[in-house]
Amino acid sequence: MHHGISLDGICFEITETAAIGNLAQAAVFIRQLQEMGCRFALDDFGAGMSSFTYLKHLPAEYLKIDGSFVREMLNDPVNLVMVEAIQRIGHAMGKQTIAEYVENEALLERLRALGVDYAQGYGVGLPMPFAPVTNTGARFGQDALAVCSGRGEVIDTV
Repeated sequence: MHHGISLDGICFEITETAAIGNLAQAAVFIRQLQEMGCRFALDDFGAGMSSFTYLKHLPAEYLKIDGSFVREMLNDPVNLVMVEAIQRIGHAMGKQTIAEYVENEALLERLRALGVDYAQGYGVGLPMPFAPVTNTGARFGQDALAVCSGRGEVIDTV
């Protein structure tokens, strides 16, 4: 616990562009913070040019499926296959998946059927400010993923 905040309640999102300059250094940094209890999500997966290298070398616990695929997956079979493939790869690597830009119940139901673990977007909840954290020992606990995924609805538990 540091300044009244449990480090296992902190989840950092890291983008490919932030890490791609030096993957080895980024991986070391991530592991050091993980040893302290922090968690990491690989953000916007599928949008970059080196996504699979990024996925393979950065030891994150969560994989966020880029919203550009999720948003139109019910109308575009290629986007649907991309979301399904990213979800399957994430699970094969032991990562939990988070779908971005889930705007309605139909998307949420389809993501649930595909086995995506978490959803983020206006269809599951509006953005909201965090309550002020004080030094009274406040913990995020089970809300740790909410910090990571914009307070998204739990689709399934792993």
